[in-house]
Order: sequence, then C-alpha cells, then structure tokens
Amino acid sequence: MNLATIIFAVLAALEHIYIMFLETVATSSAGTSKTFGIKTEKLNDNNIATLLKNQGVYNGLLAVLLIVAVVLGDMLWMRLLLGYIVLVAAYGSFTSNPQIILKQGGLAIIALICSFL
Repeated sequence: MNLATIIFAVLAALEHIYIMFLETVATSSAGTSKTFGIKTEKLNDNNIATLLKNQGVYNGLLAVLLIVAVVLGDMLWMRLLLGYIVLVAAYGSFTSNPQIILKQGGLAIIALICSFL
C-alpha cells in the first residue's frame, strides 16, 4: 500500500468522522444547515434529527472500518469500502445534489485511484 493511498484513505475516513459529527452532535447547527442545504428549522424537527443521527452512525462506522483496513494493510477491504463510498456519493449526486460526488466522494476517488498505482 503506497503512501498516497494511505493519506487519501485516512483523509476520507476523517471526512466521514466530520460528517458524523455534523449529523449526530451538531444536528441543528448553522454549519450542518449550510453543509447539507437544509434550513435550520427543518433540522430542529425530531423526525429529521433522528434520520440525520442514524445516518451519522453509518458515516462513523464507515470511517472506523476504513481506518481499520488501512492499519491492517488490507487492500481488498480498503478498496471495497472506498468503492462503496464512491457509489453512495454517485447515488447522492443523481438523487440529491450533483456536488456530492466531489464533496463526499472526492477523497475516496483519489484514494481508490492511488491504490491501483
């Protein structure tokens, strides 16, 4: 596993930890509102907050699994997790906001490319 792959995979994991923070801890903050393009009033809705917190747990676990794959040097699992991140970002781009592919998937795409060099 080359250094560039490690760096970008860890950065992708850190990005997902940040997303988890926004979704689970700072659910109704101005930063969360701006990041996800959802008005603060809607973020205060219990149903929306619960959905975001659930999504945050997913992002946190994804980050942990990616870090474990990097630490163990398991290229297969790292590539699978990075590929999953890219697929989810692509889905988000088609169904929600085209910028998601770069915002959520950009680092994962770079790490995935580096893993094949």
